[in-house]
Amino acid sequence: MEELDLTAAESKATYVEIKQYVLDKTGLKVSQLYIAQVKRKHRLIERINYNLGEKESKVPQVPPEKERAIEDALRYFKMI
Repeated sequence: MEELDLTAAESKATYVEIKQYVLDKTGLKVSQLYIAQVKRKHRLIERINYNLGEKESKVPQVPPEKERAIEDALRYFKMI
């Protein structure tokens, strides 16, 4: 990430802020699960999830249009 005059707290958006930005910009409703998947893809989440179920294949994957919208929000908030 480029050197910016932002503190760490200023450069991070909450899940609520990301959801609201996506809704306002695209009209799409995104879940916290989808946001977490996109953040994990861009290595913004590094911790291990200890609450995995036995069958991980049942976890819904983020649709491409919602993934693009979330990535746009992360760029807007200068997180990627």
